[in-house]
This record gives sequence, C-alpha cells and structure tokens, in this order.
Amino acid sequence: MTDLEQCQSTKMPAIDPQTISVLGGGSFGTAVANIAAMNGYQVYQWMRNAEQAQEMADKRENSRYLPGFALDAKLHPVNDFDAIARSQVVFVAIPSKNFRQVVRRVATRLRPGQMLVSTTKGIEPETFKLMSQILTEEAPQRRVGVLSGPNLAKEIAARQLTATVIASEHTELCDAIQAILHCDFFRVYAGSDMYGVELGGALKNIYAIAAGMSAALGMGENTRSMLMTRSLTEMSRFAVHMGADPLTFLGLAGVGDLIATCMSPLSRNYRVGFALGKGQDLDTIVAELGEVAEGVNTLKYVKAKTDQLGIYMPLVQGLFSVVFEGKHVPSVIGGMMMAAQGDDVEFELLDKSTKG
Repeated sequence: MTDLEQCQSTKMPAIDPQTISVLGGGSFGTAVANIAAMNGYQVYQWMRNAEQAQEMADKRENSRYLPGFALDAKLHPVNDFDAIARSQVVFVAIPSKNFRQVVRRVATRLRPGQMLVSTTKGIEPETFKLMSQILTEEAPQRRVGVLSGPNLAKEIAARQLTATVIASEHTELCDAIQAILHCDFFRVYAGSDMYGVELGGALKNIYAIAAGMSAALGMGENTRSMLMTRSLTEMSRFAVHMGADPLTFLGLAGVGDLIATCMSPLSRNYRVGFALGKGQDLDTIVAELGEVAEGVNTLKYVKAKTDQLGIYMPLVQGLFSVVFEGKHVPSVIGGMMMAAQGDDVEFELLDKSTKG
C-alpha cells in the first residue's frame, strides 16, 4: 500500500495550520521550535530520548543543548509522532547519519501536500545525497524545502539579530515558513535554489574545522581572511560540478554561513578544528563535544567525491590529510603555500544549458 492509499484508507486528523512539528531535540531544532511557539503556533518537538522530553517539559528548558534559555509555553516536548499528521509543517532537524531512518519512521503518518523542511547541514554517507533528496525519496507527494544560513543556535536563543534562507520550488512553502518564523530578531529570506542552499550549508562545515585549527595554531587575521576567501572559491567550484548555482554562495547560505562558522567558537565544527590544532585526538574531541559536528563526516564524503570527479580542492585535500591521515599541520600548510599560484577570482558560473 502506498503512502497516499494509506492516508485515504485511514481516518486521519485534518491538517491544522496552527500546528507545527519539529523532529530532533538538538540546539537548532529547539531554537526553531521556540520561535514558532513564540509566534503563537502549537509546536510539538519530538526527541528520541523520552527522559529528555520529560525533563524539557518539566523544566521548560533544553538543559543539554540550550541551557539557560526558557521555552515558550506553546512548545511541547514529546516522544511520540501523534502530532505529525495534523501538522502544517514538519521541520526535520535530525543528524545526517540518522536522517533517513527517522523520516522513514514518520512517512506513513504524513499527508499528501504537507510541508517538510530540512534544517540539517550534512551529507548522507554512501549515497552522497543531501537531506532534501532523502525527504523526496522517503516521503513523496509532499512539498520539500531547506532552511539554512548563518544560524548559531545559542545566538538565536538569546534573540540576537539573525537571518536565514528558506529555499524550495514551492513558493507557498516559502511563504508559510516566513510567516511561521519571522519575528523581530529572526528574518527569513526566500530562494529557489534548494540544492545550492543546502550544499552551502554542508560544505561550510569543512572549512570551519580549518578555521578553528588555524586559530589554535595562533595564525592571524590575514590567514583567516585568506582561508575564508579560498574556501568560498572551492565551494563555488564544487557547486558547479554538482549542478548548483554558484551565485547562491554569495548569499546567506554561502558566504554568510561560512563567515559565522569560521569566526565563532559557538560553532561545533570550529571547536573540533580548534581542539585538533591543540593536538587532541579526534575520537576524544567528538566524545567530549556531546553533539554531532557534521563537518567531520562531510570532509570524508567530499574528499571521496572530489577524487572521483577530479575537482581541484586543495583545502579539502590538505585538511583530510591532517584529520584522517595524521599528517603534521605545518608540513601540510607548507605544501599548500608552495603549490602553483592561479588567478585570484575563480568564481565559476553554471552553464544552465547543460544542467539536467
């Protein structure tokens, strides 16, 4: 039986435009859920751990991921999927390694036409698929979108001025998300290049690790400026090969997110890089972090893809040799600095006539 047939043969509650579901109990999922609740929506935030859900409900605080920030009364932490079928929008804030598994669990509860929005900035191992592609595969006949930008969750929770991008082929989805999340400290811009927005969010995590490492090694602002600029060039080059519009990388989901994650210790990926630069072991760093740093896995997947496609990505290659091959950082940097010098601006444009 297909999802559509199951929906038609089962009595399911009507979709309530004032009901929102958020899948995932991490910091950004909580920040998004709380904004929607503050805007008057009934928000049901699902988390895998029943004890965490109960603690959040009792204390009105996500003490593990966003300690010190009170949750709105309309945010309901839950450990079941009962609210999914009647939710206008379902935000999916699940780490990439578990993303497909969770979406598959809830797919039969979804209604045709419901809106699914990924907030996960990662790549699925083996398939090299982004989260929007997984949503389309596992939950067909639903409208899909991607939310991405320079969005450090703790700053959002502290109500510091922030902007993001909602990208989708469906303008009504973009309109709905803007209405749900827009407030006096959170501004939502719309875009149509869903793949590019999502790819930018995934790729920048790699370069945040490099930025953290350079900070730990005591490198200056000149180095950080060079690193971010060349990172943007690599992201653009990769985007062209993968079929995204590289101009997307000049916006919030590209250079905006890159700046935020490469400059802030609040970024998990930056913290991984900083600890690596201080000589800590990767396994120990990940264990101590307590949250998923998507950039570690993304680096591995992108390195394999660049090797396969023959894309010139010297920063990715160099960082991979440090993180996964144990190469000495100064020797890697020295090799990169002595490599052939090309043009300053290499911002390649997509030939739309060849785009599939």
